[in-house]
Amino acid sequence: MDPLYLFVFAGLFSPGPNVILITASGARFGMRRTVPHILGVAAGVGVTSAVTALGIGAVLLAVPALKLALQVVAAAWILWMAWRLLRSRPGGGGAGDGRERPFRFWEAVLFQWVNPKVWAVALAAASGYASDLAPLPEAARIASAFSGINLFVCAFWAFAGTLLALLLRTPAAWRLFTTLMAGALALSGAMIFLA
Repeated sequence: MDPLYLFVFAGLFSPGPNVILITASGARFGMRRTVPHILGVAAGVGVTSAVTALGIGAVLLAVPALKLALQVVAAAWILWMAWRLLRSRPGGGGAGDGRERPFRFWEAVLFQWVNPKVWAVALAAASGYASDLAPLPEAARIASAFSGINLFVCAFWAFAGTLLALLLRTPAAWRLFTTLMAGALALSGAMIFLA
């Protein structure tokens, strides 16, 4: 077995912004309504890892101002999502947040461009697990590993969220859950600057 697959699985399965958001979406909206979010994440990480393998990751590392700009945008977006999650109610209602639906496919795809965990795992995979393929087949190899594995990872966490919803029947239980998830999401946003 190609060690790339084990590395990608470990990198994507561990908690990060996608895992937190998908789990919360499963708990809040259920599995069926979270499917576009799952598919968007799988597609987005595939595209992000492919362009990383093609060299954009090296550009980000070579241009510190561009990397900093990406970090600031990512941190702001993640903190904004943490705030909205903190204010959410079960089943899609929100305390004035206006978000009564899960992520759409394209929102989840675009989020991967500012998701620091995906960039970090993609950079490590492209540099540490490269094969002797030409650039395009190598990018396709890495993209398919990221998309395929992340599809199952996201489905797992969304299903875990739907199971958690069975325990979150009271307002106090829901508040505890959203506080923990929003706190973890905010922490992941703050940790961007440690990378």
